[in-house]
Amino acid sequence: MDPVKLLALVGLLVLGLLGHPTAVHGGRSCKFPAVYNFGDSNSDTGAISAALSEVLPPNGESFFGSPSGRFSDGRLVVDFIAEELKLPYLSPYLDSLGTDFRHGANFATGGSSIRLGGYSPFHLGIQINQFLRFKSHTTALYNQLTPINGKRATSKGKLSRPEDFSKALYTFDIGQNDLAFGFQHTTEEQVIASIPDILANLSQAIHQVYEEGGRFFWIHNTGPIGCLPYNVIYYQSKPGTLDKNGCVRPQNAVAQEFNRQLKDMVLKLRSDHPLAVLTYVDVYSAKYALISSAKDLGFVDPLEFCCGSYYGYHIDCGKKATVNGTVYGNPCKDPSRHISWDGIHYSQAANIWIAKHILNGSLSDPPVSIREACHYPKNVPFCFRFGRKA
Repeated sequence: MDPVKLLALVGLLVLGLLGHPTAVHGGRSCKFPAVYNFGDSNSDTGAISAALSEVLPPNGESFFGSPSGRFSDGRLVVDFIAEELKLPYLSPYLDSLGTDFRHGANFATGGSSIRLGGYSPFHLGIQINQFLRFKSHTTALYNQLTPINGKRATSKGKLSRPEDFSKALYTFDIGQNDLAFGFQHTTEEQVIASIPDILANLSQAIHQVYEEGGRFFWIHNTGPIGCLPYNVIYYQSKPGTLDKNGCVRPQNAVAQEFNRQLKDMVLKLRSDHPLAVLTYVDVYSAKYALISSAKDLGFVDPLEFCCGSYYGYHIDCGKKATVNGTVYGNPCKDPSRHISWDGIHYSQAANIWIAKHILNGSLSDPPVSIREACHYPKNVPFCFRFGRKA
């Protein structure tokens, strides 16, 4: 080979290795220093409580001993992500009390959707803007604090380190409310037609994080929304519209179409952002497998829920009412036997099972565990990882 060409080839390989995440981390375990999460009530760790209204007891009773801002009796999947990565639970960005952002922040807010509108003002675009401000102000503040005797000032202890933003894992668990709001206010056909625009907004959000230096992304698809007891109760079922588990078949079909297009979006993002590592996580399959095997796993009927009421009298979890001598709202005695906590959100016991089956990578594309989510897929040729043709 021509020596000049050989030297150029070696140079390209060196540059490639310098930009390769596995070279940076030096081993299979990525040791992410921080996690930044974007999402809805499935991963809200206290934002809605801080911003709008307190999440009431008995939420949190199975683990925290108090509501802790979570719509569950205990921990959420995002909490098990933190545990798996040996990081503290994420503090909500919107909470000003007792927050610690040293190892990341949580921008998820209950009711949030990807697109503007829906159930919450804190849609994904707002969450991204919050992240941009958080990153900018954190970096400026951190750099203003002068080390004391060669050591960092104690006031830096709860601040994210600027260098960690490019090494952090960025998790996205959002989209369910876009479908739910569509089902409530439009037709199933219109919801399907809206999916490309919903995902265009999600793609733009991920692109913005990438432009800010984010490189590692863990993206959940949406779960079987037709299996939420709330939706089963309020859906006007027709013959053949419920599946063998009693779930609303047409709503699940829309969720599956959303997930199919989401996976295509992730593939395109990989092509457009060759330095990014994007993991597509099939939460739908984990949740549906749990629902399908509920009784074999020791759970009660998956369409039964523990807290609140939608039968005869609608009352949210954490509240009670007496109507014609009947008390509505008393929680069940054993949340650990329920998959659904309140008809919309999952119990801690269910979240434990779901987390176990998604964090190991068996339901992901590429099939890597969350601890290894900084590595490029082995089946992607090296020359394509950096946008070069062979």
